[in-house]
Amino acid sequence: MAQSSKGFAMKPGETDVLLVIDVQNDFCPGGALAVPDGDSVVPDINRIAMSFDRCVLTQDWHPAGHSSFASSHPGRQPYSTVAMPYGEQTLWPDHCVQGTKGAEFHPGLALPRAGLVIRKGFRPAIDSYSAFFENDGRTPTGLAGYLRECGLSRIFCVGLATDFCVRYSAEDARRLGFETVVVLGACRGIDLDGSIAAGIGAMKAAGAVLVDWI
Repeated sequence: MAQSSKGFAMKPGETDVLLVIDVQNDFCPGGALAVPDGDSVVPDINRIAMSFDRCVLTQDWHPAGHSSFASSHPGRQPYSTVAMPYGEQTLWPDHCVQGTKGAEFHPGLALPRAGLVIRKGFRPAIDSYSAFFENDGRTPTGLAGYLRECGLSRIFCVGLATDFCVRYSAEDARRLGFETVVVLGACRGIDLDGSIAAGIGAMKAAGAVLVDWI
């Protein structure tokens, strides 16, 4: 269970940043890889963002024919897995292709204090769930350096999807030494064979604080 927001006394301050993960059209209802109820996070994220002086967004940004697309592997179906040089890779429907409407942020997002957009997954041969690293766990996005240069030490994660990009972003944030809070009420998951429960367990094990709301 997430910690109750009633017992979560910490409020965003000058060393805190809101990390808004992949709230894009293709991950919302009607999109190519829709997360159930994904668009419902938008008003909550807008509300939460009002408490932060700093906000960063991530954006899936795949070239056409990306290696993580099932369509790039003849005979493979979406949500099956394949071995890649960097490990097992879930194959997805084509989504968030560069320059398409599906790759755009949800039009309801209102984040005037957003200071940075991190685009990920643009290398054709490797996927990227985390806001910090490609799926090899070594190739950085540059986000950690930006946060440190700005003196930001605590990250509040919201967005899509709980069990993939939110999970791996939170785990990597902890691995890099950042205090990490995941606001589960402003996240939604895909849930492939119990992946939401597994993701929540992994984030807790990494030392992230999980709350319902702030």
